[in-house]
Formats: sequence, C-alpha cells, structure tokens
Amino acid sequence: MNDETPDIRTASRPAEANPRPEDVGEGKAVKKKRSKASAKAATAELEARIGHKFADATLLATAFTHVSALKAARKRSDSYQRLEFLGDHVLGLVVSDMLYRAFPNADEGELSKRLADLVRKESCADVAKQLGLFDDIKLGQVGASASARLRKTVLGDICEAVIGAIYLDGGHAAAAEFVARNWTERMKKPRRPLRDPKTVLQEWAQGKGLPTPVYREVERTGPHHDPQFRVAVDLPGLEPAEGVGGSKRAAEKVAASVMIEREGVGGGNDG
Repeated sequence: MNDETPDIRTASRPAEANPRPEDVGEGKAVKKKRSKASAKAATAELEARIGHKFADATLLATAFTHVSALKAARKRSDSYQRLEFLGDHVLGLVVSDMLYRAFPNADEGELSKRLADLVRKESCADVAKQLGLFDDIKLGQVGASASARLRKTVLGDICEAVIGAIYLDGGHAAAAEFVARNWTERMKKPRRPLRDPKTVLQEWAQGKGLPTPVYREVERTGPHHDPQFRVAVDLPGLEPAEGVGGSKRAAEKVAASVMIEREGVGGGNDG
C-alpha cells in the first residue's frame, strides 16, 4: 500500500536580511576603536613635527581649531585665538632674550628692528610652512579654493597658537626650546640692512590712506645727563603705541616698531 502522504521537506532558512543588534554594536565599537587609534597616530605624528609631546592633548587640538570650525553651541574661546594671543607675547619675550644674548653690542634701536622682523606674521607663517602645519588646520565647511586661501592667511596665527599651547603644557622652558629650534638660524642669517621702523610705518600708513604718524613725548625721567624718554605714536583709528629710549629719536623708533609688530605690518627690512 502506497503512502500518499506528501513528503515534508524542511526548507533551508534564508540568510537574515538584517544583522543582529549585537553585531551592529560590535561593528560600531570596532570602527570607533580604529578611529581613536588613527587620531592618536595623527596626533603623535604632529607632535613629532612640532617637537613637543603634549600632556594635555586638548591644547594641541585647540591650537589648530579655527573659529569657523566651532559648532554654534561652542564659544569663540574654544578656537585658537586665545592661544594665539598668549603665544604672540611668549614669542616676543623669547626672541628678545635671544637677540639680547646674540648681539651684545647692538643698541635698543637695532634690537627692536630685528625683533619686529622676527616676530611678524610672515616670519611665523614661514615657520608653520616649514613644520608642515598647513593641512592640520581645522576649518568649517568652505569651498576648496576658499579653504586654501584661509589656511594661508591663518598660518602665522596657528604658529603663535602652538607656542601658546606649548607654554601652557610644558612651561617657559618648553616654549623657549621650540622658539630657539625654529628661530635661531633665522635670527643669525645675514640680511640686508634693516629699514628704519618709522619709515616702514609711514609708508604703511600712506598705503592705507592714513596721515603721517604723529609722535608725542609722554614722559621724561632720569637725570639730565642720562634721560629716558617715553614717546607715543598716533594714527587715526588705531590704539597709540609707546616706546622708551635714551633719546626722543630712539624712543620714536621703538614706538614705531611696537605698532608695526602689533598691526602685523610687513616690510620691516629690505629682505
């Protein structure tokens, strides 16, 4: 007697269309781990170029963050601007000390002119280029051409921000070491004669459509045979800048150099 009961075959289950939640979680964890490892390697490579290993990595990240890269909820202080302010003054102090020791016979006028040349934005940008910092700058969403232009304009600022970050992370000695490593050869390199800062400032003012800078004596101190003059230079729309010297002429040069440095004026020398 034939068994007419139809064969019952177990069909193979098709592959699951959607991965299990635990598999998704594991995948995200792996990607996150790889991303952290990649970021850590990139930070280590950047620290190697800079020559300083940061105990606080957030300082390094902030030094390269342009205000355009900040989310709306974050404050402008989370960009490099505050570090740039600090680094600018640390750079000025360290380079002043280097110049004082390297040129024992130079008077204050010559030292001021050399200082203005070494700490101007163009010099800082050159150091940033040598260290390959261009592509490390974090910008917001802008076009490729606009991004390239913006990175070039902020290179000098980024360099000063890095100095500020190193100062906060490792102290004066670490910052001084960075500056000495990147500015010593620049400082000693023979240059054509430095231009008079008063001439540089006047030419810059004329180019901006401003009148000739006005110098005024603010204070005279010291004995008659060894006076010290404090002079201020004024230009419309700008904060006055002051300088001190053993003569009015010397004080005027220092004041002009201070304004040149503060306003980021190029042309501090003929080179």
